[in-house]
Amino acid sequence: MLPVFFLCVLSLFACSGTPPAPVDSRSPPPSSKIKTHVVGKGETLFSIAWAYGLDYKALARANGIDQSYTIHPGQVLKLSEMATSTTSKIIAPAKVAVQQKTVTPAKLPAVKPVIKKISDSKVIWSWPALGKVMQGFSESGTVNKGIDIAGKLGEAVVASASGKVVYAGSGLLGYGQLIIIKHSDEFLSAYAHNRVLLVKEGDVVKAGQKIAEIGASGADKVKLHFEIRRDGKPVDPEEFLPRR
Repeated sequence: MLPVFFLCVLSLFACSGTPPAPVDSRSPPPSSKIKTHVVGKGETLFSIAWAYGLDYKALARANGIDQSYTIHPGQVLKLSEMATSTTSKIIAPAKVAVQQKTVTPAKLPAVKPVIKKISDSKVIWSWPALGKVMQGFSESGTVNKGIDIAGKLGEAVVASASGKVVYAGSGLLGYGQLIIIKHSDEFLSAYAHNRVLLVKEGDVVKAGQKIAEIGASGADKVKLHFEIRRDGKPVDPEEFLPRR
């Protein structure tokens, strides 16, 4: 009888253990721990890169994906090679720079990447919703990778800048109904917790165009969660948005 008793107790713990943390408080494990990702239905290269906090361009390079950035369900993407891929790209220019020190000063103006960066940075941003900021960007304490904007259910969410929709769906935990827009090779923006999505993947949108309605999907209250990522890294949107 004793073994049966212990089995019952164990099964009770298994069934009535503490519930999992809300999706809003979860963050995906670092890509260094997860070595691969199997593409699921509805996922895009951009949504996968977003989930792991990676630059979509680096993820594409590591997996031999061309600039169409096309992937398909069941495809296995390598995440473990991201670090080595990045390291090799840093080392190669350093060797070139050392060689250039012995060359005549006339051959030194090789600053093309910097010029491209400045050009890409010229995205004209506007506010994606009318409400006040409920919670600002934070990289410490209560981490917030963007800003939370107050609003009423059904109010308009507009594109913060012109670009192309690269993801529209609800496949990312904690984001609810989500839209990701690519504005340049450098910048992406995201609009989360919507009630309704009014655009689909592949749509080209203009700044100020209505793309969704404010909701509470994947959240505990009605709000718009807005993020800007630069080369895959979250940045403070309020540093780019105009002052009100």
